[in-house]
Amino acid sequence: MKTPNFILLSITTLSMMFLFSCDNKGKKTATAEIPKISVAKPYVMPIVLHKDYPGYLQASNIINVVGRVSGYVTKQNFSSGQYVNAGDLLYIIDPSIYENQVNQAKANLHSAEASLDYYENNYNRMLEASKSDAISQIDLIQAETNVRTAKANVENAKAALKTAEKTLSYCYIKAPIPGNVSTSGASEGEYVDGSASPILLTTIYNNNPMFAYFNIEDNQYLAMKVASKDWDSPLPKKVYINMQEGMFPKIEATPNYISPYVNLKTGTLMLRAVFDNDNSDLKSGMYCTVSLPYGENENAVLIPDASTGTDQLGRYVYVVDKNNEVSYRHIEVGEIINDSLIHVTAGLSPDERFVTKALLKVRVGMKVEPINQ
Repeated sequence: MKTPNFILLSITTLSMMFLFSCDNKGKKTATAEIPKISVAKPYVMPIVLHKDYPGYLQASNIINVVGRVSGYVTKQNFSSGQYVNAGDLLYIIDPSIYENQVNQAKANLHSAEASLDYYENNYNRMLEASKSDAISQIDLIQAETNVRTAKANVENAKAALKTAEKTLSYCYIKAPIPGNVSTSGASEGEYVDGSASPILLTTIYNNNPMFAYFNIEDNQYLAMKVASKDWDSPLPKKVYINMQEGMFPKIEATPNYISPYVNLKTGTLMLRAVFDNDNSDLKSGMYCTVSLPYGENENAVLIPDASTGTDQLGRYVYVVDKNNEVSYRHIEVGEIINDSLIHVTAGLSPDERFVTKALLKVRVGMKVEPINQ
């Protein structure tokens, strides 16, 4: 009978030792599971506030090159898309007919000048003869009239020659401005009829400098005037052009025009900014985003953009309280500052700690060991 009692006592003792061991192991495991999490407090600093507007780019000068005479195109002196300088020859329209017209106008001028010489000499002789009453007064008046008529004919011939020379110059079509030419509207050997009305041959785009057009709300315009305290110059000194959602370097531009009226349909004013486009990388007609500075915040709350998450409610952060417990916090945000910090407009105070990274490793209610950054 002693043997069973001894066995039962041994089993009981072993069970208690096992339970005690498991309890200690659980405590050690619970202690080890408290993770070390990086936390920080928000930055507080002055910032310039911006608002983004959709816009588009337009060449600072766009000129349609037209043909103003009729004839066959004997020369096209450029390739489509090529950069040309002001004065470069673009087209030649067969000038033979117009050269003949110039030669005829020159001949008419010489004839008119010869007639003028004759009538002037004749008038001078008759004027001398009239002093001795050798001719009648009527003949003298007629001679004087002939001189005036001859002078008028000379002026008409000079005007006709200038017109013929000007028309001839239209056969040699030159670039009025520097820029890139579009596709050609007429090929060599093609007949163009520009005498009745000018015919479009090509278009030149001067993309340097470049204009950026965008529209702002009328109340935003008034807010800028109040903030600037300069009613004569409400425009900011600089705006920033962003292309392809930041894939292209940010461009600094200078506003140089504001519409004198508000569009009643949209309640907006058009603004224009100008910037250098030295390499002509940007083209007329491209869409862009214009970042417009409109005010300042002396005590802006900023946190790294990478420390925020996004869900159906918007942006959020994980906040660590004084008991080192994690809680979820929805925040309202503004613009990105210095490409990495985001402006928190509501939901987070400067004295609170937030989780800076490893957001997927924390959850609401979790105890953590905060590591200050």
